[in-house]
Amino acid sequence: MAGAALSGLYFLWCAWRPNEPRLIDGANLLIHEAGHIFFNPFGEFMMIAGGSLFQVIVPGIFVAYFVYHHKPYSAALVLFWVGESVVNVSVYAADAAAMQLPLIGGPDSVHDWNYLLSHLGGLGATVTIGRTIHLIGALTILMALIIAIRASGDREESISSR
Repeated sequence: MAGAALSGLYFLWCAWRPNEPRLIDGANLLIHEAGHIFFNPFGEFMMIAGGSLFQVIVPGIFVAYFVYHHKPYSAALVLFWVGESVVNVSVYAADAAAMQLPLIGGPDSVHDWNYLLSHLGGLGATVTIGRTIHLIGALTILMALIIAIRASGDREESISSR
C-alpha cells in the first residue's frame, strides 16, 4: 500500500505542477516524436496529431496488457503514466495560441497543437481545451491511485497466503 500511496502522491504532484520537468519526460518525448512517424501514412493532420496520441496510447497499451493478465496493481501503476502523459499533453495544448514552449526543431518547427486547433477552428478555445485535457489527466491519476490502493490490498493478501 505504501508504494501505491507514494506513487499516487508523486503523480498528483505532477498534475498539480504540470510545467515542472520530470524523469519520464525524455521517454514521453521519444514516444511523442515516434508517434509522428507512426501516424505519417494517415495524412498530415494525423501525423501531427499522432505525437500526442502515441504519447498516451503507448502507456495505455501496457495498461491493457496488465488488465488482460489480471494484474490490477501493475495496471494501476502504469495508469499513473497514462495520466501523467495526458497532463503533459495538456501543457502543449494550452500553449497552442501563445506558442511559448521551446520545440525540439527550433523556432521554425510546427507547433502541433497550434496546427491542430487552427485546422479544427478551436484556437480561440486553447485555454479551455488545455484545462479540459489537464482535468482528464488529473482524474486518470486519481483513478490510478484508487485502483492501486485497492489492488495493493489484494496483492498483499495473495503474497501472504503463499
